[in-house]
Amino acid sequence: MGGGRSASECRSVRKVKRRRRLSARRSAAAPSRRMRLLLSVLLLLALTLGAEANRRAKNHKGGKHDRSRPASECSLSETQFGKCVPEQGDCGEGLRESTCNGRTEKIHCKIPCNWKKDISDCKYKFGQWSPCDAATNTKTRSGVLKRVLFNADCQTTVKVSKPCSPKVKKTRGEKSN
Repeated sequence: MGGGRSASECRSVRKVKRRRRLSARRSAAAPSRRMRLLLSVLLLLALTLGAEANRRAKNHKGGKHDRSRPASECSLSETQFGKCVPEQGDCGEGLRESTCNGRTEKIHCKIPCNWKKDISDCKYKFGQWSPCDAATNTKTRSGVLKRVLFNADCQTTVKVSKPCSPKVKKTRGEKSN
């Protein structure tokens, strides 16, 4: 039989060749799998860090609660505060000047849109509204000073007024015609 191979030898040679081809494919595919895994991890890390930075930026308001500002060498009693000046209109977010030892800074503040501008830095405890005055069509109430904010000059008592409501309240049993 000379140089010929038997059928079993041919099968074993084919198996060896097939194994070599498969192992070559696997070794060629392994770097691309590792690369995909590495890219996936890096992408996930980048997304996580980006989301964290965005969350921090949304929560940062600045102003007197800003932790990155150095602590002032002045106490509150030594600091002079100006009135809160809204950025737009006559209420909402704004800035106020604070001065201490000749150094002036602007700090964030807020004026409520439903509040009197001249007493905005003073907090009062108010009583009940008075009955409607027919002559002026207004009702009034007075308030006693409860707390002073930003070293403001506050009156000990204030009187505020508002227009009377045009609606007349009906009792439960009453019907309209």
